[in-house]
Amino acid sequence: MSRTPDEGRRRELLEACVDYVCRHGLADLSLRPLAKAVGSSPRVLLHYFESKENLVVEIVLHGRARQQAMMARLKLTNLTPREVVRKLWREWSKPEWEALTRLSFEIYALALQDRTRFPGYLDRSVTEWLRALEECARAPGRSRRDARSLATLLVAGFRGFLLDLVATHDRARIDRAVERWISLVYAAN
Repeated sequence: MSRTPDEGRRRELLEACVDYVCRHGLADLSLRPLAKAVGSSPRVLLHYFESKENLVVEIVLHGRARQQAMMARLKLTNLTPREVVRKLWREWSKPEWEALTRLSFEIYALALQDRTRFPGYLDRSVTEWLRALEECARAPGRSRRDARSLATLLVAGFRGFLLDLVATHDRARIDRAVERWISLVYAAN
C-alpha cells in the first residue's frame, strides 16, 4: 500500500523546484540534478508529482501563482491609470523578479514551439495580462473595446521592456524608455 504524500513536504519541494528552475531554466531539466539540488531524490519527486511532466506543469503553475500573488499585494487603489502602469513597471522590473520573468519567457517560447507541452498556457498568459491591465485602460467615455485595445498595447509594451531588461540589464535606458512610453500612451488617450 502506497503512502499518501505529505502535503507540507510536497509544497516545500515545489517551492524549491520553482527556485531551481528559475535559476537553471526548463529546457534541459533533468530529474537527477533537480532532486539533488532540492535535497531529495528522483524517486521521491516522482512519488509526490507522479511524473516529470506533471512536475513541470506544477512548476509552471506555481511560478504563475507567485506572479499573481505579487499583483494581489500591490496597492493600486486611488492611483491614476498612468500611476498604476508606472507602479507595475517598478514592481515587475525589480531584480528579485528577474529569474521568474526569464522563466516566464522561456515557457512562453517553449509553448510557442509545441502548444501541447503546456496546454492553454499561451491563451491564459494573454488573457490574464489583459484582464489585469484593462483596469489601467479604463476611462470615462472609453468603450470596453477601446480599453481592451489599450490593454493590448500595455501588454506588448511591458513584455518588450521586460524582455529587453532581462537580456541587457540596461536599467537606465529602459526606465527612460518606459517613462516616454507611458507619456505617449496616456497623452493620446
